[in-house]
Amino acid sequence: MSQPDSGLAEIKAIVRSANDSVQRDGDFALFERLYAQDYIDHTPFGDFAPDRSGTRMIYETFRAAFASWHADIHQQIAEGDLVTTYKTYRGRHDGNFLGISPTGREIHFAVIDIMRVRNGQITDHWAVADAMGLFTQLGATTG
Repeated sequence: MSQPDSGLAEIKAIVRSANDSVQRDGDFALFERLYAQDYIDHTPFGDFAPDRSGTRMIYETFRAAFASWHADIHQQIAEGDLVTTYKTYRGRHDGNFLGISPTGREIHFAVIDIMRVRNGQITDHWAVADAMGLFTQLGATTG
């Protein structure tokens, strides 16, 4: 199902708001409006639930553990009701993160994610993330 260019710009803006206003700025009232009640995370992070409450907990966990948490968006491509975003997450590890004590290290890791947007809300998410790169920077891996 293809959308006119204005519709594609709109769904890209919704995903950008999720990155900037929710993840970076902590606007969880906006999270409640942007993420559909039946939202599914098809590739959840760690042991977090694959639903909207699990995704909210992921965002809260990263924001609490990493000062200046944000994503540098390098590219967004929209087609139909899907938005693919290539980005680099960045922050300083100043809080506990999944049992890893603060290191004070500046971290960064790449992510490519796809979000489905229907009726102005994010309904689905898929991602490929360099989690090994993140944990290596935190000193949580060997080799």
